[in-house]
Amino acid sequence: MSNLGVVRHRQVALLMERCYVGLDAAALRVEVLHRLRSVMSIDAAFFASIDPVTLLFTTAVSEEPLRGAAARFLDNEFGAPDVNRFVDLSLRPDPIGSLDAATQGDRTASVRYTDIMAPLGLGDELRVVLRSRSHSWGVMCLHRSNADAGFSEPEIAVLRRIAPHVAEGLRRAQVLDQLSRSSMMMDVGIVLLDDELHLASMNAVAEQWLAEMTEEDWPSPFELPVPIYTVAARLLADEVADTRGEPRPTQGRLEVRVRTAAGTWASVRASRIDGPSGRQIAVVIESASAQRLVSVLLAARGLTPAQERVAALVLRGLTTRQIAAQAHISANTVQEHLTAIFEKFGVHSRRALVTAVGTAPGTPT
Repeated sequence: MSNLGVVRHRQVALLMERCYVGLDAAALRVEVLHRLRSVMSIDAAFFASIDPVTLLFTTAVSEEPLRGAAARFLDNEFGAPDVNRFVDLSLRPDPIGSLDAATQGDRTASVRYTDIMAPLGLGDELRVVLRSRSHSWGVMCLHRSNADAGFSEPEIAVLRRIAPHVAEGLRRAQVLDQLSRSSMMMDVGIVLLDDELHLASMNAVAEQWLAEMTEEDWPSPFELPVPIYTVAARLLADEVADTRGEPRPTQGRLEVRVRTAAGTWASVRASRIDGPSGRQIAVVIESASAQRLVSVLLAARGLTPAQERVAALVLRGLTTRQIAAQAHISANTVQEHLTAIFEKFGVHSRRALVTAVGTAPGTPT
C-alpha cells in the first residue's frame, strides 16, 4: 500500500472510531465531513439527520452553493420522480448511488442536474442513506464541480464502508439526547404558508416554537427551520400526485418530530386550509405525543421492526397470547422478542420496560 493509501486508510479508520465516542448529531456531522475531505475531493455537501419513522429531515448542514437552492432541492426530493432520491435509496439493499452511475454517464437524464445542479456549476453527486439496525438515521449528498470526472468506485466504496458507522453514531446521538433531556409542554403554534412556501402569518406560540428550533446549521436562505418546509413540500407533492391519479409519495406521513434547543420534542405537521385569503398550508407545531415519541425511542434503542411491534403491544398492556394473535406469531417467538427487548433496554420485566419507556426524559406523560 502506498503512503497515500496508508494515510487514507488511517483517516477512514479514525472517522469510524469517532462515530462511537458519544458526539451529538451536529458535532458528528462536522467530524464526518472534515475527515471525508481528507480522503476524497468534495466541493459541496448536504448532510441531514432524519426522523427514522417518517424519513423527513430534522436538522441539516447545507454548504454553498447548495444553500441558495435548498427550496428547489426539497421540491425535487418530494416532487416528480428523479434518480437517487433519498426516499428511493432508503428502499434499496445498497442505499448508495452516484448520479453518473444512475444516468449511465448522461447527467442530463436527471431533472435535478439540469434544473438545479448544472446552473450551480455542479456535476456528479454521491448520495447515501445512513442506515443502522433496520432504520435510517440520516442522509448525505456529496457534490463535485461540473467536470467529466465524477466519483470513482474506490470513493464510493469508502462511503459504503463508513455509512453504517455514521448511521450508528447518529442513532446513539438520538438515544443520548432522549435520555439526557427533560420535557416541557407548550401550546400549539400555527404557521401559514402560501403555495410558494412563503410565510403568510404565524401566531405568537409558533414564534416561541421557532425560536426554540432555530439552530446555526439550518440552511441560511430559509426564513424558517427546515422541518417547516419539509412537511409543507410533502403536502404539495401529495396534491400533485392526487391530480395525476398517482400514489401519494408520503403515504399519509406528513409529520416529523424535532428536538428543540430547550430539549423538548415538537411535532410538526402540515395540512391544507381554505379561507378568505385563499388556499394556504397550515403547519401546526405542538409538543409531540407520547405515542409518537415512543416509536422513535424504540427505533433508537436498536429494536428490529418485529421487536418494535411486540414492544408497542406490551406498552398497550397486551398479554403474550394477545400479542401472538395480533402479530401472527407464536407465543415462543413473542418471548424471544421480549428477551431481546429487555436486554436492549437493560430491564428484566414488562413492568420495568413500561417504566423505562414512560419515564425516559423527553417522553411526555
